[in-house]
Amino acid sequence: MIIPNSSDIITENQASKLEKGLVIPDAFPVSGEPQLVTWDGLSDPSNPLNWSQGQKWFTTLLASLGGLVTLMSGAMLAPVLAKISKDLRVSDAEASLTLSVYILAFAFGPMVLAPCSEVFGRRPVWIAGSVWYIAWNTLCGFSRNMGLMIVGRLMAGLGASAEFAVSNPIVNDCWRPEDRGKSFAIRGFLPLLGPALGPIVGGVIIQKADWRWLFWVLSIFDSIIVVLFAIALPESHAPTILSRKAKDMSRVTGRKYRTEADLTSPTLTHRLKIGLVRPYRLLLTQPAIQLVSLFLAYSFGLLYVALSTFSTLWTERYKQSSAVSGVHYLAIVIGYTFAAQVGGWLTDRVWARLKEKNQGQAVTENRVPLMVPGALLVPIGLLWYGWAAQQRLHWIMPDTGIAIFGCGFIAGGQAAQAYIVDAFLDYTASAGAASQLLRNIFAFAFPVFAPGMYSTLGYGWGNTILAAIAICVGIPAPYILWKYGARLREKWKALK
Repeated sequence: MIIPNSSDIITENQASKLEKGLVIPDAFPVSGEPQLVTWDGLSDPSNPLNWSQGQKWFTTLLASLGGLVTLMSGAMLAPVLAKISKDLRVSDAEASLTLSVYILAFAFGPMVLAPCSEVFGRRPVWIAGSVWYIAWNTLCGFSRNMGLMIVGRLMAGLGASAEFAVSNPIVNDCWRPEDRGKSFAIRGFLPLLGPALGPIVGGVIIQKADWRWLFWVLSIFDSIIVVLFAIALPESHAPTILSRKAKDMSRVTGRKYRTEADLTSPTLTHRLKIGLVRPYRLLLTQPAIQLVSLFLAYSFGLLYVALSTFSTLWTERYKQSSAVSGVHYLAIVIGYTFAAQVGGWLTDRVWARLKEKNQGQAVTENRVPLMVPGALLVPIGLLWYGWAAQQRLHWIMPDTGIAIFGCGFIAGGQAAQAYIVDAFLDYTASAGAASQLLRNIFAFAFPVFAPGMYSTLGYGWGNTILAAIAICVGIPAPYILWKYGARLREKWKALK
């Protein structure tokens, strides 16, 4: 425990190291001011980085399952939009809003909720968002008019965005950089299965029950996850843990104990003011986040183009049933799976190898090399899938193309998100929200023009244009980050 003078206040960067258990100063001069609370040594068990492997994997799995459920909720309605349109007596275009408005909420919800997790802690924000999602998602199943359905989907999306946005910071809180690739193999993979599995599960459910059960089944599943989370998972945000420790010690001893965050932001209002502005500040001032944001946004937009039109390809062009068309989504799941498992292993190997070549010094740019395979596989997969569908080749050919695309999407996305985590380790939630704003807007907008594009140009030329833009966006991004990333990140250090 340390008593700092005003001249002894350490910098924000040093405070971050204290919170991560990397620096433990021996003593500060005693001056009667509040004592500074930090970890009790490098092996302090209350530090999430020192949790057992079992606890870390359980945390990763549970947080990732929450993301899986909430993303499934977006795509699961695709097979039943026609039935919703008929039952609620609205047009097909109006019914499609039930899908797109949910995705739109994912763009703006994290900009508020993610920084709140840096003020109040990950656990309360994650649980509150999940409960909010469950309540509104359940209500959607009882909707008898489109107005209530749209409001319910928007509100459910806002709650779900917390569950999705805060899951990644929770996982990052407890894994060290050398093991982050393994955690990303689960964290990055499971939630993004949601958009692919959603239509499959939705197709199965509507064959056995009314479409309203789509909402209720997901609410039940997410309720189980939330209960497990509330019972089994402690807080993982280091500054929040230390702040609670300081309050407990102050109450027990009657003396003043504070963390570095308490000293620099003494009031809740001040912390909220800074925290709520931080994602916008990062997005507007940090070229590294802007570049990664554009890279992720275009890839995510392409994913939703593929997902929103894939079923139509099989039902209209290949004359297959709705049930069979849903099975084809397994192709993209296979691509996801391969990229997540191989990519997670390679991420750690490449990071360690580059660290060794750099005399044991790790740099953020060690995450960049695996963006390159993703940037190449995405346009290759689009071209393969598009021209195979255009020529009505055997079903295995379009499926192979979409699997290659899915593999590239996961490989590039995992590496880009790992870069953001390492570059802005102090504020992973805010940086993650900033980098994901554009991608969710693109996911909302791209499916709007996709049917018209394919109708006019066909799958071949339509995907050729998309692939050409993917090359223009995807290839320069890793080169710029690798060559100039360190210089770009210096701007953030200066702003801090």
